[in-house]
Amino acid sequence: MKILAKIILSVALVAPLVVHADAPPSSPSESQLVEHSTYINIDGVRVHSPAHTKNGEQPAGASAQCRDGSYSFSRHHQGTCSRHGGVSRWLD
Repeated sequence: MKILAKIILSVALVAPLVVHADAPPSSPSESQLVEHSTYINIDGVRVHSPAHTKNGEQPAGASAQCRDGSYSFSRHHQGTCSRHGGVSRWLD
């Protein structure tokens, strides 16, 4: 019983840290974007596909600007902007 109590206590103390570390970035406002598609990344998380903004400004949650002017919301550097001419600049 003492082992079970220790396991439960350990999980209770560590779980908030894990959730905080994996908190998703802010999402873009769909009304600000021209394109509206998504994809499932390697972690199994749905991510907004690269998109251009209507006003040309950096949208919330963008991680990179692609060479074609679109903004990527990728959570990993590998493959970011691969169908958009590559990364022009990283925003994170």
